[in-house]
Amino acid sequence: MNSLYASHSSHAYKASTGSVQQVDTSKYKRDTAQIAKTDTIGQMVRALQKFKNVRDTLNMRASGLVPNLSLQQILKGNLSGVYVQEPNGEPGTEQSMIVQGPSGILFTKRDIYALQPAVYLNGVPLGQDNPFAFDVQKYDYNRIGPATNLLSQISIDNIQSVTVIKSPFELAKLGPNAANGAIYITTKNARAGVRDISLNTYFGYVTPPRVNTVNGLYENNFRKPFYQKYGNTENYESYASYLSDSTNTSYYGPSDWNDRFYSTSPTFSADLGITGGSDRANFRFFGSGTQNAGNADDTSIDKYNLFFGINMAPFKWLTVSSVVNATRLDRMRNKSLRDRFAETRYIPDLSSPLSPNASVYDGYLLESAKIVDNNRNTILNGSLSLSSTVKNVTISSTLIFDYNEGSRDYFTPSTLMDGVSYLSNYFGYSQRIGINNNANYSIDLNRDSKLDLEAGLNVQLDTYKYNYARGYNGPSDYVKINLVSSNQSAADYLHAKDFLVFRYIDKAVNNLLSVYGTAKYSYKNLLTLSAILRRDGSSNGQPDSRWVTTPAFNASFNIKEQFFKSSNVFNTLNLNAGWGRTIRLFLDDKFAAGPQYRSENGWFEEPTIPGYNGRLGINRPFGSGFVGYGIRMPHADRTDITLDASFLNQRLNAAITAYNRDDKNQLLGVSVPFETGYSLKYESGMDINNKGFEFAVNGAVLAGKKFSWNTGINLNYNVNKVMALPNDLNEVVIGDNKLVVGKPVGSFWLYTNEGIYNNDSEVPAGRTFNGIPMKAGDPKWVDYIADNRIDNKDKVLTGNRLPNFIGGWNNTLAYKNFDLSFNFIFALGQKAINQYESSRYGFINREASNDLNSVKEVSSWQIFDNAKSYPLYNPFSDVNAYRADQSLFLEDASYLKLRSVTIGYDFTKAPIFKKITAGFKRAYLYATAMNLLTVTDFSGVDPELTNFNGYYDGANLTIPRTIVLGLKLDL
Repeated sequence: MNSLYASHSSHAYKASTGSVQQVDTSKYKRDTAQIAKTDTIGQMVRALQKFKNVRDTLNMRASGLVPNLSLQQILKGNLSGVYVQEPNGEPGTEQSMIVQGPSGILFTKRDIYALQPAVYLNGVPLGQDNPFAFDVQKYDYNRIGPATNLLSQISIDNIQSVTVIKSPFELAKLGPNAANGAIYITTKNARAGVRDISLNTYFGYVTPPRVNTVNGLYENNFRKPFYQKYGNTENYESYASYLSDSTNTSYYGPSDWNDRFYSTSPTFSADLGITGGSDRANFRFFGSGTQNAGNADDTSIDKYNLFFGINMAPFKWLTVSSVVNATRLDRMRNKSLRDRFAETRYIPDLSSPLSPNASVYDGYLLESAKIVDNNRNTILNGSLSLSSTVKNVTISSTLIFDYNEGSRDYFTPSTLMDGVSYLSNYFGYSQRIGINNNANYSIDLNRDSKLDLEAGLNVQLDTYKYNYARGYNGPSDYVKINLVSSNQSAADYLHAKDFLVFRYIDKAVNNLLSVYGTAKYSYKNLLTLSAILRRDGSSNGQPDSRWVTTPAFNASFNIKEQFFKSSNVFNTLNLNAGWGRTIRLFLDDKFAAGPQYRSENGWFEEPTIPGYNGRLGINRPFGSGFVGYGIRMPHADRTDITLDASFLNQRLNAAITAYNRDDKNQLLGVSVPFETGYSLKYESGMDINNKGFEFAVNGAVLAGKKFSWNTGINLNYNVNKVMALPNDLNEVVIGDNKLVVGKPVGSFWLYTNEGIYNNDSEVPAGRTFNGIPMKAGDPKWVDYIADNRIDNKDKVLTGNRLPNFIGGWNNTLAYKNFDLSFNFIFALGQKAINQYESSRYGFINREASNDLNSVKEVSSWQIFDNAKSYPLYNPFSDVNAYRADQSLFLEDASYLKLRSVTIGYDFTKAPIFKKITAGFKRAYLYATAMNLLTVTDFSGVDPELTNFNGYYDGANLTIPRTIVLGLKLDL
């Protein structure tokens, strides 16, 4: 089983010091403290307790057989309440996780960063790239720099467990980092007196998708009905030039581009782990190398990981522990036009798209080979911990650190930019340093009652910085280095050998100081009451609201012990309830200083130009909005109730949780009068509610000597709603999106289609669309306001970008030495806008505009078996009949996927191989296939390839089908 119910495990969890501890509680007496000899973190522990709220712990023995690269892929469908968005099959690209519904808006790429849960690696809260770099980007596309998924840094074979923390009380103990939930990763531990060596490797291939290619003939026939019905002489005269000549073999010749774009590529990994030592000192070393390949555009990522952990007990009362994790990520990015144009901020003439003919396309690939695109991330994190126990008091101090630096060197030759070359250099880093100090005191009040007290002081210092420069028009394509004069008075100060250079430098700092105290009262094995009070201060808050006090409470009641002690039906039956408040940190430090604005010396096409030739200027409007007084720290209030039970000698485990979360007083940019010169003003007061339930059940359906079947299913249902907006507003418009009180935050704002005007007589007299008279061939959109004018007032909120139901079903069947595992995942209830079809049918408007949505990749030369047909609107109409923001293109994006299938054989259990495997604890050979089947009504390639905003543009690379053969050896 991939998902195990862990409330009955003999593991302990400790959140207040920012560390997860996996220790065998049977080795410790209740009234004494011992040295944590078997724990990788190695801190002194006492009064250990089962953390009954952890139902969501992954079985890494089964998950380790699937060649996932990132944490998001590991969690997808395996743990309840975690919705993973994997919008791109390109290895190493950014992915997102949302735990128990979105806490804020998700209209821009920046918004997604603010929704991510905290990820802890051996107690170290990992820092991620800060979205403040989007401030200098022209397009809301990939973040400048390598834009690599930093949660790809951990090797799956070195993970002991992955746990999702959703309990209000435990999240409150973790503090502001965990406002969106928390995910704990614990690496494999050094163990006292145990020596072992593990070797794991796999090799396989990613396979290309089945592609139905087309050429200019198909495109010409697709357009013909539109011209026959609506075209006039002027329209025919402006017919697409690349389609006007049917003898042009570049477009009307063979369409065989797919063999150049898609490929069968190798993917492989190998790692070595060594654990050893004694009771007084033990260690673990782990090293791995992985190449994860894509099936298109020569994409891949190389990962190298080194890990070292050591525990020492120089004295009986003192334990010293340290862990260090280092990772290098080298990413081979795609060569898509969109990615290149977004980086260069230059879109050439798109009237002649890439040819589908391989012989012509090869010429483009030859020029593309001159592009330099180096993407690299170097990551180092770990901790140093001291822990001491004297009688009933345990004191510990942990230094944590996390450092990530990313760089991207990029160059495009002039042959791909109308005679103008381009280069850019990015270097940025995120740095987190923290000190966690805590003291524990335990006292037995009497034979039945016990009191545990804890106090702590935590300091966390975060720094984010980037240097970014881009230049144009170099002297030749042989010059690919940005050399800028250091003399600011020189005439060529901002020129590098004739490159026209623009520089961007920014730095953000956030310091967090927290103090807290907890108390836990335990009565027999029947009742546990816990409370925490903490005070957090953030430097990103405004001066009058930087400090916030937050409480949390929790109660656990053993129902079986009280009412069913002699029952043979229940092995365990527990009820747990909790409430907690957590403040939410601002990702940007611009709110800390009070009233301010920012202005760029740019224009409409280049809004983020900071200056020109060393001179800065100020102009209106102030594009970044106005920051005023009265901005207070947002917070999240959580409540949950959980009933969990085990039956049939713990062969069956089940749990159901009802939860409610209110994210209150959040910041939102609201419109201000145009005359002020500001685009918007930041106001507090947005409240968002998420409520739902989670259900998890797993167990041994069959448990025979030769044949067994274990199965587990997890299900999450979530309902999201906007409860309040700043200034008591009922609705707020943000670009092409709208927030309305009482509606989901992920709703689409669309016109409603009800047919077509077949002739002018069907058009109501005087009917207009944004002031444009409507005619025959235009869409018949619903006039909700009944004023005979179709405009934004007639757009309605409908659908939801996020699913209502998510979950997974995991199975393991074993017969003698063979086993078979398979995993289904599903997401139900989400909608998506098929922007790809909107652009395809709206070819007139797409080709008349020059933006990223107008780009036609080579992969556009294909058709899909499940493509839908749309009404024959007039594509030449000024009303833009095939605009994306209409219900015509809204589709159900629900899906069910067969995520993985694994078959394996354990040689160490077979008598015939006993001599060969002598000395091996495990010798396991397996084969795994991923992404085998998708069941969906969505007309696109894959509903998972929908972007963060719910729009499917068909530009992202497909998630590949992967087949690997692997071997695991344990000595």
